[in-house]
Amino acid sequence: MTVKAGAAVSDFYCDQALSGLVPVEKVAETDRALAFHHTNPSHPVHIVVIPKEHMPSLTNLGDADEGLLTEVISLARKVAAQVEAEHGSCSVITNLGLYQESKHLHWHVIFRGESDEQILSTHGRHDG
Repeated sequence: MTVKAGAAVSDFYCDQALSGLVPVEKVAETDRALAFHHTNPSHPVHIVVIPKEHMPSLTNLGDADEGLLTEVISLARKVAAQVEAEHGSCSVITNLGLYQESKHLHWHVIFRGESDEQILSTHGRHDG
């Protein structure tokens, strides 16, 4: 399946979050990157980390430089360390292609809320 030429491309982060149209609750910030609580969370802890300028995806940096990618990943790492320290675990996820609903690079830092027992009972099934 391919996206048709001329199809509308969604960029929630530029169009709504960074523009201020939708208010966000900041978690951390640098000059060029922002981490905030997801505006429609699907997990007990759901933080999004984005570049403040448009960067389409991890595999398509657009006109942005790799230094910006490094800064975004560094902020994601800092936020993930905070979530891991507070909750004992977290996931850091980015999506590509049709999995990426908003065509602006973003990382989800999530804690799903499972108990230690639930997490340990699935060992060997998380990465395969």
